[in-house]
Amino acid sequence: MKQVVIIGLGNFGNFLSKEMYTKGYEVVAIDKNAARVQEVQAHATQAIVADATDMSALQAIGVEQADLVIVCIGSSLSDSILTALNVKDLGVRKIYAKALSEAHGRILEKMGITEVFFPEKDLAINIARQIANPNMIDFIPFIEGYTIVELAPPQAFIGKKLKEIDLINKFGVQIIAIKDVITDQVNIIPTGEYLIKDSDVLVLLGQKENIEKLKDGA
Repeated sequence: MKQVVIIGLGNFGNFLSKEMYTKGYEVVAIDKNAARVQEVQAHATQAIVADATDMSALQAIGVEQADLVIVCIGSSLSDSILTALNVKDLGVRKIYAKALSEAHGRILEKMGITEVFFPEKDLAINIARQIANPNMIDFIPFIEGYTIVELAPPQAFIGKKLKEIDLINKFGVQIIAIKDVITDQVNIIPTGEYLIKDSDVLVLLGQKENIEKLKDGA
């Protein structure tokens, strides 16, 4: 079981702690606010009141032994940066950090933080993407300019073979897998003879702009 340390138990850190704990991770939740720590206590392996800007406090907890540390501090730019620096200096290899602004994000990136995320910005982008393409179920960044998405097949695709819709030539998009949500079977690299059903979910790889063209099954 992997140990995840979550520092900062505001709304985002609170929800993240509960979700990671539910998924079976050993979660150590840290905040200097005792009320926040108490709130998450039932959904964490350990819930600790501590000031993460204090290096000795982190050492006493044993944060350096964590597989992953996620800095979710959203109330203070300086506290976030100092906490991330402390965790980095402790030798933790994998660190995620919440950014409060683009400038904050650049600072964290220059510090060598493994992953910098913008919850509000990322959520807004995903909601806009779902509104623009309601068939899109999930979206995963791939290499620069490319994405992997899960897409419910447009009505125009249902009942047709893959070779008929010819996504690779018409859209420059490759179907890398198809999941049947009823049988839970996964077909990896399906052949052109595969007949698309309304219970299928298409897993696609392609450039963002090409995948966007699939929303109407054009």
